Amino acid sequence: MAQHPFNEHIPGLRRYAIALLRDRSQADDLVQDTLERGLTRYSLFQAGSDLRAWLFTIMHNLFVNQLPRGKLWSQYVQPNEVHTSDDSAEELVTARDFMQALQLLSDEQRATILLIGLEQLSYEQAAQVLDLPVGTVMSRLARARERLRLLMNGEAVPQLRRVK
Repeated sequence: MAQHPFNEHIPGLRRYAIALLRDRSQADDLVQDTLERGLTRYSLFQAGSDLRAWLFTIMHNLFVNQLPRGKLWSQYVQPNEVHTSDDSAEELVTARDFMQALQLLSDEQRATILLIGLEQLSYEQAAQVLDLPVGTVMSRLARARERLRLLMNGEAVPQLRRVK
């Protein structure tokens, strides 16, 4: 029996969902919703295009559309859930500090960091997922990396949120 082409992308989708939600049960639900939507809309997939990026786009849109505005990330990323039993105390502190710094990024910067850094999508794939020009993805990534560096070194000043 032939495997469905979605199967090879499930581990990456699950990893991204866990990074977004920090809850395995909710992450599994998000993956299931993504796969269900992908299957029901598979006829819309253009042969020859990037299936992985298409599935991540579906997941990203489901995630963004299911969460209340303004609470997009902060309640879902829990810094104390990012370790394994093999980690040293110093590694645990660094992981905790990194997750706390990650929470301080804008939603857009955080999504870009996770797609490129965690899932290793190309700039082009991340641009497709986020529905942005490649140059915007590259500049967001550069700003996010610099902000993370400053936060991790204790050099960052609080950023004011833009009010619309």
